[in-house]
Amino acid sequence: MAQAHFHQVQAELREPYRALGKAIPDVMTGYNALHDAAFAEGALSVKTKELIALAISITRECDGCIASHGRNLARIGATTEEVTEMIGVAISMNGGPGTVWGPRALAAYQEFAGTGQQQA
Repeated sequence: MAQAHFHQVQAELREPYRALGKAIPDVMTGYNALHDAAFAEGALSVKTKELIALAISITRECDGCIASHGRNLARIGATTEEVTEMIGVAISMNGGPGTVWGPRALAAYQEFAGTGQQQA
């Protein structure tokens, strides 16, 4: 069975990411520490931070980021309603490109949620 698109995106990026980690371990360790600190529960919930990250992923037009944050939102129980409302804001801020990358973000979230559609 062929992998769904965003699972494939992550699979394709896995080995180059590991290779980069071996080539520049201090940089990647530092990045991972920054990521962990930024996404820790705090005044903003982890879910809110992941929604922000997915919105930025749409803006930056990054399939790898969309896959990662779509997966994380599915794992932590974000609803389709939460994700689609955030996509509406991203479209508002990005105009036409948001209408292309927003649906990609929704598809990634739905793919990792495992249902194709998740009830709000």
